[in-house]
Amino acid sequence: MGTRQFGARVRRSEDADLLRGRGRYVDDIHLPSMLHAYFVRSPHAHALMKGVDMAAARAAQGVAAVLAIEDLPGAMRSARIPTVIALDDGVALRTQHCLARGEVNHVGQPVAVVIARTAALAEDAAAHVAVDYDVLAAVSDARAALAHDAPPVHCDLSGNLAALVANGYGDVEAAFAGAAHVFSDAFWMHRGGGMAMETRAVVAHEDGASGMLTVWSSTQTPHLGQRILAELLARGSDTIRAIAPHVGGGFGPKAPFYPEEAVIPAAALLLGQPVKWTEDRHEHFLSAAQEHDQYWTLAIAVDQSGRILGLRGEMILDAGAFAPWGNVMPNIAAVTLPGPYVVPAYGFAVKVALTNKVATVPVRGAGRPQAVFAMERMLDRVARELSIDRAEVRRRNLIAAEAMPYTRPLVFRDAKPITYQSGDFPRAMHMALASARYDGFKDRQARARAGGRHIGIGIANYVEATGLGPFEGVSVRVLNTGKVAVATGAADQGQGVRTTLAQVIADAIGCRIEDIEVRVGDTGAIAQGVGAFASRQAIIAGSAALMAGEAVRRQIVALAARAFAVEEAEIEVADGVASARGGNRPALSFAALARLAQGEPGAAFAAGQMPGLEHVAYFAPAQASFCNGTHVAEVEVDALTGAVRVLDYCVGHDSGRVINPMIVEGQVQGGVAHGIGNALLEWMRYDETGQPLTTTFADYLLPTATDVPTCRIAHIETPNPLNPLGVTGAGEGGAIPAPAAIVAAIEDALSPYGVRFCEMPLTPERIVAALREAGAYARLAPI
Repeated sequence: MGTRQFGARVRRSEDADLLRGRGRYVDDIHLPSMLHAYFVRSPHAHALMKGVDMAAARAAQGVAAVLAIEDLPGAMRSARIPTVIALDDGVALRTQHCLARGEVNHVGQPVAVVIARTAALAEDAAAHVAVDYDVLAAVSDARAALAHDAPPVHCDLSGNLAALVANGYGDVEAAFAGAAHVFSDAFWMHRGGGMAMETRAVVAHEDGASGMLTVWSSTQTPHLGQRILAELLARGSDTIRAIAPHVGGGFGPKAPFYPEEAVIPAAALLLGQPVKWTEDRHEHFLSAAQEHDQYWTLAIAVDQSGRILGLRGEMILDAGAFAPWGNVMPNIAAVTLPGPYVVPAYGFAVKVALTNKVATVPVRGAGRPQAVFAMERMLDRVARELSIDRAEVRRRNLIAAEAMPYTRPLVFRDAKPITYQSGDFPRAMHMALASARYDGFKDRQARARAGGRHIGIGIANYVEATGLGPFEGVSVRVLNTGKVAVATGAADQGQGVRTTLAQVIADAIGCRIEDIEVRVGDTGAIAQGVGAFASRQAIIAGSAALMAGEAVRRQIVALAARAFAVEEAEIEVADGVASARGGNRPALSFAALARLAQGEPGAAFAAGQMPGLEHVAYFAPAQASFCNGTHVAEVEVDALTGAVRVLDYCVGHDSGRVINPMIVEGQVQGGVAHGIGNALLEWMRYDETGQPLTTTFADYLLPTATDVPTCRIAHIETPNPLNPLGVTGAGEGGAIPAPAAIVAAIEDALSPYGVRFCEMPLTPERIVAALREAGAYARLAPI
């Protein structure tokens, strides 16, 4: 039998091309007679547009066209971009127009587009587009936006409260009234953008002979983009082919459909030539969706031993000016907050505030890092106030493994009750603490303090809903070469989808992994698909791959049994060969079987036989699947400068059965890097007029290789009963608890000075300010 691939540390098949510079990203696509686009963007956070003078730009060298919204075809002149996630009635959220229509609502909103012979000529000509703006008052602080006298973000609205979302269960008032202790805190949390290495990019071209419009886009969701574009252009989706080639990171902001993804195809159709647009990094800061500020107030009720009796709070969420991914963030925050803990009574309300900023969409973790931050900081508060070890207060409150499946009376965004079907939360925490040598940390800390160093340790637990629907599909086909062609609607943004699916299919069908060729992110390869978000690929596409692979294996077995005149039970399949166990062990390769499966002209198939060796399977999950884990961070703080160095980072991670441990560890490691940035560095700042202040990497800081330690990761493989693979998602978990663990460790390192931190990112300036306010510098040395 062939080597089993599931669970093996298989090297990623994607890497050979990427490491040799042979990747093909959107900007690598060059077509004959291709034109280039540059967008004119609003310099104001809020203004009315009284006119757009494009005459000088149209007369500029090399310019093929300059388009404003009235120049776009059909419905694109008036319709807002369709949303793939429905907005509830009474929610004052909206998507934007393809180009601004009479009003701009944030800096960077596209107003017009210049199409020219080169990108440089297009950018030069864009400077000659004159827009007559009537500048209006803007609001950039979500709290100020909710004031009764705040200027409206959209002129047709009377206020900026876009939605009010409440969740809860149990008798919260009684829980707090009967509690031995009640503690409350306020939190400010900010995450910024996804900041993928590759910015957004689009190329569009219509083939004159076939009428097929092909759109290459650096997107996480090509099938969803095809659907929206078909609606905007009023043409059949079968006449549009959407392709996501190699994508240099997505992290959430590349999931929604952007105006540029409509305007570039429209321009290509109007001009009859291919058109390319590649976003520069400055544009990305202004126009790519982000996660903005969240302001939380939270109270926890506990008994004498620190066991939770009740939890309640509220949050103001900055939604920006538009909502291209619906109103999902309030629900995600609310159902995530209780986490892996027993919380008998719970109440939480979210006010969604419009501001004159770029749209808010989920970034890796999708609001869960903030919810975990708030919950874990509250548990640290309980531990401190009651003089209980921080690990022990968590042990007392964790849901036991024996309680699984555990249902919490909350409804998730998939309209299903929150149910943890699997997991061993105490074991995950135990493994992370053991790896971090938590029991010996107090001695290490004492030695460090004696030497004038400030080190601390922090713990954070989390639970994450993964594998959201509605479905994903995979086709498997044996070619006459013996190779196995696989296509899926799942998109790859760098997470190793091709390798993961090939591992599943190699085992299912019985072939070598190197004989599998996987196509992802191409609507021309498979008709139905959804895309990459919500840590869903392994669960949904992986399960569909298993189903399709097993179906083709059954076809192979049946065909070989007929060819050898034996029972199907006598056939074994391995390494791309089907053979009979008995006699002289006759065998047929996949290549021979594929040719045999085509039959002969004029001859009839055997009863029940169908042509070819192929199958398309779709998997639709019944509900979300929950992964979980514990992160333990050890840091050192320079109290004079506020600089933080992460010394050690340990993870206990449960994503169900692991298809490829190396890929999962890479996802966790990358997520932790993202979380370190969120904890310490990344802050997209705006002034009070809505002007962005951090629009380069000199101002908006990202972690570098020297900032990110190599994590020590322990896998806890609790099989997930909700899918045939037994897996849960792993793409976002590394980012979710990292800020909570790191900020807790900083606070622990500086605990002799009594400083407390309830914010992320926690910058050096803020650390120094807190120490100065606490009078620490008068007694800093020795500790």
